[in-house]
Amino acid sequence: MGFCGYFPCFGSSNKEESNSGGSVGLSHHINGDSLDRSKPQVSENGSKENHAAQIFTFQELAAATENFRPECLLGEGGFGRVLVYKGCFERTGQVVAVKRLDGNGLQGNRDFLAELLILNLLHHPNLVNLIGYCADGDRRLLVFEFMPLGSLEDRLHDLPPGKEPLDWNTRTKIAAGVAKLITGRRAVDNMRAPGEQDLVAWARPFFKDRRKFTELADPLLQGHYPMQGLYQALDVAAMCLHEQAATRPLIGDVATSLTHLASQMYDPNAPNICDPNAPN
Repeated sequence: MGFCGYFPCFGSSNKEESNSGGSVGLSHHINGDSLDRSKPQVSENGSKENHAAQIFTFQELAAATENFRPECLLGEGGFGRVLVYKGCFERTGQVVAVKRLDGNGLQGNRDFLAELLILNLLHHPNLVNLIGYCADGDRRLLVFEFMPLGSLEDRLHDLPPGKEPLDWNTRTKIAAGVAKLITGRRAVDNMRAPGEQDLVAWARPFFKDRRKFTELADPLLQGHYPMQGLYQALDVAAMCLHEQAATRPLIGDVATSLTHLASQMYDPNAPNICDPNAPN
């Protein structure tokens, strides 16, 4: 769920990175105005919503997850540095997902603060909602709404037998919503062969030749996607990944392009009229 890799293509900020760190500086930022969500937030439809991030004690989250029992473990990442547990608050009956991060060191604190601030401000139907957080001593935890049907990653990777992969129309709708593209690969996958572990580095050479665009599509789609739509999606991705940040498109332009793409419903029975072997 780390957002450092969620939006790699929308330019860079000119703000200087703070050199402060540790629990003292972290607590100062957490209690500051940057995390104040008591003020109504404006949603996509223009209505005002109140999304107040709650502060939990470590004891509350330990109780909700039955002291972080292995049976409550939903998943892990970062070589065991991030663990996600299913929990339930006894008083309210609310079921949640508790993400326990490695709070040791300056980088761990920075990662926690960055994710907390971004998730606190970002809301979308296709993004899991942040409920609250815990910053108790060196403990760093985030509390999210529980998704009984699983996450987007669950639907893209390691599908169980008989489970249908996401089709093209669904993928483009999600891409339009959160600007996440559509190869079916993880951003970083150490289980792949050398040269294919970093998604961006692996994909860059393919952007130079449209005849190779089909090699970027998720094999699980089995060719069930519009060739023209694939070209359009990858053209957007190529612009977003331009080496010169100043030439990358604005997020608004990306969203507009992907919304237009998602509006073009794909008929699996229709022939692909775009020749993949056509020259650039």
